[in-house]
Amino acid sequence: MFHKAYIPYGGYYTTPFSKWQGSLQNENSIELGARSSKKWFEAKKLNPNEELDYLYLGITIGQKSIFYGSSWASTMMGAPDIPGQTLMHACATSTTSVFNAAAAVELGNVNTAYCLLTDRCSNGPHTIWPNPKGPGGEVLSENWNMDNMAQDPSTGLGMIVTAERIAKENGFTKEEADELTLRRYEQYAESLKNDRAFQKRYMMPIEVAISKRETKFLEEDEGVSQTSREALKRLNPTTEGGIVSFGSQTHPADGNAGIIVTTQENAERLSTNASIPIQVISYGYSRVEKATMPAAPVPAVKMALERAGLSIHDITAIKNHNPFIVNDLYLAKELGIDAMNVNNYGSSLVFGHPQAPTVGRLLIEAIEETVEKGGGYALATGCAAGDNGAAIIVKVG
Repeated sequence: MFHKAYIPYGGYYTTPFSKWQGSLQNENSIELGARSSKKWFEAKKLNPNEELDYLYLGITIGQKSIFYGSSWASTMMGAPDIPGQTLMHACATSTTSVFNAAAAVELGNVNTAYCLLTDRCSNGPHTIWPNPKGPGGEVLSENWNMDNMAQDPSTGLGMIVTAERIAKENGFTKEEADELTLRRYEQYAESLKNDRAFQKRYMMPIEVAISKRETKFLEEDEGVSQTSREALKRLNPTTEGGIVSFGSQTHPADGNAGIIVTTQENAERLSTNASIPIQVISYGYSRVEKATMPAAPVPAVKMALERAGLSIHDITAIKNHNPFIVNDLYLAKELGIDAMNVNNYGSSLVFGHPQAPTVGRLLIEAIEETVEKGGGYALATGCAAGDNGAAIIVKVG
């Protein structure tokens, strides 16, 4: 359990998430993340080179010059003198980055850390590996995105198989999946009301190049589908005998997010509203039985709750990364909560999944939802490739 690590209210942002092969498809995600962060620092009138001590660069999909990772990113974002490290924990990268930052603050090793969380699923790299023993000098190759979505090397099975296994073991039906999926789209629509008032609390427009001479501003999520109960019902499951259709699973996306983690004193100074403290409380992690990835958040949540001395019913806002709607069905069933009240204002199933920043955005939205409800505890959790899970709890107000 943490006691000394805080997130300033307003000490975070996300860009809009862009659809796969959309507006951000040609942007190096490290460069874009650093550029976005620099713009955000400037808007806050914050000098990152003076305020920040350390950078955690969370990224899962290789980009050109990733060898230099955090040091290159810190230089581009206006903090050339701070050190840092590059973290990769698949879809739990945000959670683990914030955990590492909070642990460093708790120990007194760092006063103010910055988590820059960025990924570009579009145009993912294709790596060629030498294979000296291969016949005729053949090489080994790997598509960072498609190959790893299709097969976990530990099991030989794809991610969709893990979802359908959990669905079958728990007797979930396509009708249940469709109904909850529809609810997720309704929840996202709430964030768009009043000219996107909820999203504008944390979402920052970004300028991207279309050509050498032309740029555009991406002001809101790109690639969110429209759906209905009838449309979902018409979609067939993507695997024979399954319940998950194209409509009830996420889509790859591009984007970035930033979160400051610091001491209580610094958080009060950097906050846009010092009367709303945000304290990092606890972190939980897990690895479950092979090929049961959607089950992984549950033991991680239970660990985080136990360490914080809390019950799931003490939590004000719950966000769960849902690459498949099965994730939400299972979380609700195992924790004894109403699935319809999880993931208010949006989830990765709807707005897309750029991997590293995904749960960072969920955490930010959970904080804002908790503020809206007058304070309490916010929980962000999710599964990660390799049947991993992670969860983080913060106290708001």
